[in-house]
Amino acid sequence: MTDRTPPLAERTPPGQHIVETLPVLDLGIRPDIHPEAWRLRLFGAVTQERVLDWATLMRLPPTPLVADFHCVTRWSRLDTAWDGVPAWRIAALATPLPEARFITLHGYDGYTANLPIEALMAGDTLLAYRLSGQPLPREHGGPVRLLAPQRYGWKSVKWLTSIEFHIEDRPGFWETRGYHHDADPWREERFRAA
Repeated sequence: MTDRTPPLAERTPPGQHIVETLPVLDLGIRPDIHPEAWRLRLFGAVTQERVLDWATLMRLPPTPLVADFHCVTRWSRLDTAWDGVPAWRIAALATPLPEARFITLHGYDGYTANLPIEALMAGDTLLAYRLSGQPLPREHGGPVRLLAPQRYGWKSVKWLTSIEFHIEDRPGFWETRGYHHDADPWREERFRAA
């Protein structure tokens, strides 16, 4: 820890405990998507719908990111090293319409999560394809997952296959089951108020 690194207690949101390894959580479905078969569709409230393949993604400048990962089940993994492409760079390829304010992330396993477009455009939101210097393992969403470290982990959709842009918010898998739409770990936005 350097003089500029905040103490662990300041880096851990309320109600969380630190774990040393990144646990594996999913819906019980782990698609086996080879990079050559991977596609990402950008559609909805955009100027031009786009479909990216693995080769296109690999041509974009990579960005390393060391970020903390917070799960709604009350664990946090600090200093997790990821590599990928900033989500804002990917979104720019389809040019979201000015009135697009929300997105739905879709996974190959049928999972969805919603986010405000500002969260997608945040500088630390990545389409991640490497974890700790290695290709992203299947159990952690490989070949590509979204990483939104400013939100609880259920918003970081594994096996990402499309980003749908909306004018109005639409709840995803867990949001339809009572989870909070924003999922800010520092505000403990785990569940919606009844």
